[in-house]
Amino acid sequence: MRKTKIAAAVAVVGILSAGIFVTNRFEARSPIDAYAANAAAPAAATPRAALPDFATLVQQNGPAVVNITVSGTRKTGFSGSQDDEEDNPLNQFFRGMPFRFGPPPSEVPMQGQGSGFIIGADGIVLTNAHVVQDASEVTVKLTDRREFRAKVLGTDPASDVAVLRIDAKGLPVVNLGDPAKTRVGEWVVAIGSPFGFENSVSAGIVSAKGRNLGETFVPFIQTDVAVNPGNSGGPLFNLAGEVIGINSQIYSRSGGYQGLSFAIPIDVALKVKDQIVATGHATHARLGVTVQEVNQALADSFGLKHAGGALVSSVVPGSAAEKAGLEPGDVITRYEGKPIDASSELSAAIGQATPGAKVSLEVVRKGETRQVVATLGTAQSEKTAKADQGADKGSLGLAVRPLTPEERREAKVAGGLLVEDVNGVAARAGIQPGDIVLSADGKPVSKVEDLRAAASSKKIVALLVQRGEARVFVPVKIG
Repeated sequence: MRKTKIAAAVAVVGILSAGIFVTNRFEARSPIDAYAANAAAPAAATPRAALPDFATLVQQNGPAVVNITVSGTRKTGFSGSQDDEEDNPLNQFFRGMPFRFGPPPSEVPMQGQGSGFIIGADGIVLTNAHVVQDASEVTVKLTDRREFRAKVLGTDPASDVAVLRIDAKGLPVVNLGDPAKTRVGEWVVAIGSPFGFENSVSAGIVSAKGRNLGETFVPFIQTDVAVNPGNSGGPLFNLAGEVIGINSQIYSRSGGYQGLSFAIPIDVALKVKDQIVATGHATHARLGVTVQEVNQALADSFGLKHAGGALVSSVVPGSAAEKAGLEPGDVITRYEGKPIDASSELSAAIGQATPGAKVSLEVVRKGETRQVVATLGTAQSEKTAKADQGADKGSLGLAVRPLTPEERREAKVAGGLLVEDVNGVAARAGIQPGDIVLSADGKPVSKVEDLRAAASSKKIVALLVQRGEARVFVPVKIG
């Protein structure tokens, strides 16, 4: 009985094993023979994605990356720093006085480091504007240990690009790529001098494109490449060995790398470079509007087919936008024939345009599409900016009253309703007493009845709200 059971078990194993190991359906083998044959046979090749050749990339392009050392002086206050002044309990008694206690203002030595890269055999070097800010002397050091005193041809704080020139021959140069062809998920490499460690290499992938970081027109490339202080101004390479960006910023709560790095697209930097080389400075165009994102609620309110475009929440008096006839409530959906999916895309396009250029805009106003031509101005104190939409979101549930003549003069508005009290969803969304409701669905409101009529006619109402000097459209979901 025991042998039978064993034989049966072997038979079963043999049958099951045959399905795996038998190579000829007419040739039966024992499991042991089949296993031995399988072990002796060469392993089947498993397809693998080729790993990036970072070493060759760095060997070919690393010599064109430079270390930048800056020195100069920085002015200090009476007590050494602003923080010291704020912490001094005696200073509260002397605010506004023509004198203060403590040592007189002085200048202290300042030193810093950054990175850069050579783009021309004539000695043109690109870096960040903040790397050479306040510097009286700039030194460029190559990988072959040669050092050169650099001349700052110009800086552009708006884009954070600086252009240097060194007097040298036989310089290695980088190849320049096209950021527009870069795809999210691609490998990228950064070379720079983090914390002074020259010619350090780090790699990662492109995490996102077209990032808007506050009041800037630069559509940043976001990566997860390790970038730290000292990497600023260094190049961001694609796997073809082409520079697609200048490493500029990181997002960090510790001051060091936390997985979020941002680079200026090289095409943006080159436009700035060309202006600086030609004139010594860079200028940027201005449309003269404040814009915000269009979410689904706003799209429904304005009768748009989908959420997208740049919603105009305010127009600067006397600006190119006002002269072209743009109004609050307009949604700009195309710029020079190209679709605008996010408000940051409009800011980037305007910021990179030439002042005085005539540009075509496709605008949706009250459900109707129209074409507008604007002659761009020059960005100075006012600029195309993205509104802080998160500050003002609300719905009805507001206690409002008409503004007094004095309040209208102070707020510089022709009409509107002052929010005196707020509760329910409006309070949870952020509406505050003191806000001014200027319009509902593009129609000015000056009486409480105007607001009630707008609220009773639709499920979603877009309110234009002013807080201080800022204006923003708020989608209001009734009920």
